[in-house]
Amino acid sequence: MANLFWTPKGKKTIELITKPFGSEQEFEEFVFNNEDILQGITILNRQIRGGRKPGIPDMVGIDEDGNVCVIEMKNVTVDEKILPQVLAYAIWAKSNPDAIKNLWHELDLDDDLNVNWDNYEVRIIVIAPEINPVALNYISSIQYDVDFVEIKRWIHKKDIFLSVDYLEQIHEKKTGPTKGLEIYDKAFYEKSRNKKSVVEFLGYVREMEQLLKKKNIKLEKRFNKHYCGFKYGFNTIFSIAWLGSKSFGFRLRMPESELKKVKVPGIEMVYARGEGRFKITPGKTKASTFLPLIKKAIGEKTEE
Repeated sequence: MANLFWTPKGKKTIELITKPFGSEQEFEEFVFNNEDILQGITILNRQIRGGRKPGIPDMVGIDEDGNVCVIEMKNVTVDEKILPQVLAYAIWAKSNPDAIKNLWHELDLDDDLNVNWDNYEVRIIVIAPEINPVALNYISSIQYDVDFVEIKRWIHKKDIFLSVDYLEQIHEKKTGPTKGLEIYDKAFYEKSRNKKSVVEFLGYVREMEQLLKKKNIKLEKRFNKHYCGFKYGFNTIFSIAWLGSKSFGFRLRMPESELKKVKVPGIEMVYARGEGRFKITPGKTKASTFLPLIKKAIGEKTEE
């Protein structure tokens, strides 16, 4: 087991005390109440019941790509034996769109995640304090996306420290025979977006890249189905996201009270689901308009 040390500014290094979750229920409740741990997944419910599926998935959610996520949590070391169980959940999720859609509407969520209820993809997420590496060898034979996440907890007085390790990120992504890797380029976006708007969207992403380079802000650019995210490690600092077939905007996850401290002249903010959204007017809204917000967001994720 890894040891975790913390060096507060100007103080001596402190060895933190490992604090495993006392039960699976406590583990589930912690993740459910801190869903930012799951990197952009909106959790619809816990302990989903109904239908004719065998067993009960711990949680079901929707990610930023509009994928339905079946989330299974264990408070013990997990190996490949977990896969038949989560595969059954995934098959149920794929076969019962109405049940998941009802959960979505029960929470009164908006439709900006662009879920295609007639043909969505299912993503499996297995969360445990430890994953046996052998389980990762089986991913290539599964026709669903499978993410393994290790979460460990340490404490110091009233402070909680988490280690969140997305194991799927450090292993070669599978390529199944029935679904090739999608390329999110001009041709992809033109399938469902206005062609002129696609040119403006990609142009704005380039403008943002040039601004970040000029300011020596090092973020990783990553295109996706509905947005282009700029990431620091696993964290998406902000994104240029599609709002419809013609419009797009700037999106940034941060508490509303913190966002309101930063002035963005001439652009109205809409706040929903833990993030601020600003509509971009091509040709008028300069990328530099959002620089104060970007710097604040980076400051929230890194040390000065």
